[in-house]
Amino acid sequence: MRQPLVVGNWKMNGSLPSISMLIAGLKVQLSGLSEVDVVVCPPAIFIDRVAGLIDESSLVLGAQTASEFDSGAYTGEVALTMLNEFGCRYVILGHSERRALFAETDAQVAVKFKAAKEAGLIPILCVGETLEQREAGQAHAVIAAQLGAVVDLLGVESLCDSVVAYEPVWAIGTGKTATPDQAQEIHRAIRYQVAQQSENVAEQLLVVYGGSVNAGNSESLFSMADIDGALVGGASLKVDEFVAICRAAKC
Repeated sequence: MRQPLVVGNWKMNGSLPSISMLIAGLKVQLSGLSEVDVVVCPPAIFIDRVAGLIDESSLVLGAQTASEFDSGAYTGEVALTMLNEFGCRYVILGHSERRALFAETDAQVAVKFKAAKEAGLIPILCVGETLEQREAGQAHAVIAAQLGAVVDLLGVESLCDSVVAYEPVWAIGTGKTATPDQAQEIHRAIRYQVAQQSENVAEQLLVVYGGSVNAGNSESLFSMADIDGALVGGASLKVDEFVAICRAAKC
């Protein structure tokens, strides 16, 4: 049985006062919610502060991205080994904004995935299609290539203790959301692609949905057989909204 996972991606948002209030609220309202794993991914500069704030709670710390390099002359980058030292257990890789704004390729994301595994972090591999790709009937091929880059480099077993996040690019920050059936179709395809090489890995793999998830649509999304949770953007910055999503993941 796959335990649901809800990940809050704060993106480039927050301040010292606001994150203190946010974490305090989450700790109170999520106390006792053992049926769902909840991860918060703050901007890198706040990781140390959040690590202290979530101490003695069920909240787990994650990062929004990381370099594929362990050290060196890479100004502004953060190594996965550094994240590990500060208590990060998860790292988001290949988010659509990283691919679109910072030109991260499938091959680069696969190398980052490898580095994350070697550093002992759990990678959250983001895959998803643009509106143009969906309308051209290319959604399945695009996602298969993004996932395939990792499998081709590391083998299907590398997906053990990993997470895949399906994020339709056209539904991120737009207020649009894939219908539960649309999301389930892609999630099922992802699991099927993995099952072609290992049914055991496919059965255990967490595949979460990310695309304008909110308190109003989360329950219907989580009712789908292959949707194991959510990668939440803007709603993760609002205590009541994020808590509602986490509680919906129990069903």
